[in-house]
Amino acid sequence: QVQLVESGGGLVQAGDSLRLSCTNSGRTFSTYNMGWFRQAPGKEREFVASISWSGSTTYYADSMKGRFTISRDNTENTAYLQMNSLKPEDTAIYYCAASRGYSGNNYRQYLYWGQGTQVTVSS
Repeated sequence: QVQLVESGGGLVQAGDSLRLSCTNSGRTFSTYNMGWFRQAPGKEREFVASISWSGSTTYYADSMKGRFTISRDNTENTAYLQMNSLKPEDTAIYYCAASRGYSGNNYRQYLYWGQGTQVTVSS
């Protein structure tokens, strides 16, 4: 069973950093590819980054490359999203998601979702 819980969001200023965590309470975390998505008010859900089950392959949306880093620790059943040089346009609810066999940018391919964590970046 996969139950995802995000944490680490908050209110920060432009240029600050945040690290989001996504913890799975189930026992099969290491068999799932993980993705981070975000959704701002009035906008569609947007792909941020993904990581393969082993951590060997990562994939980023072009606008996140160089600022965001996805990682995972299978011994801790946790995936991370390190966000640096945050901008006001990064303001959104950030969701983590899990999928077996898919690690791309299509949110419809991810089966399990967390409840989301709010990130607000002030200018």
